[in-house]
Amino acid sequence: MRSAFGFALYLAQQGKKHQNAKPLKGFSGAGVLEVVEDCLGDTFRAVYTVKIAEVIYVLYCFQKKSKRGIETPKQEIDLVRDRLKMAQDHAKE
Repeated sequence: MRSAFGFALYLAQQGKKHQNAKPLKGFSGAGVLEVVEDCLGDTFRAVYTVKIAEVIYVLYCFQKKSKRGIETPKQEIDLVRDRLKMAQDHAKE
């Protein structure tokens, strides 16, 4: 089975978007995308951005552990927000 994460990043490098990639809520206009993949009963997510200086930054990959709801926990969103800021600062250097 081909990993959706790897293929999504490959497509992003080609200027395309994976069919399962969707904008991460709360980051409109920032080009932050999320890919969700289920494997053997577990759910995994990868979050990346494509809008910074022609570079793909993988901001976070994690296993979704909550069994309630599909919303990404605030702690995870805060971490993505911090890493997006770091990527933006890195691109300015």
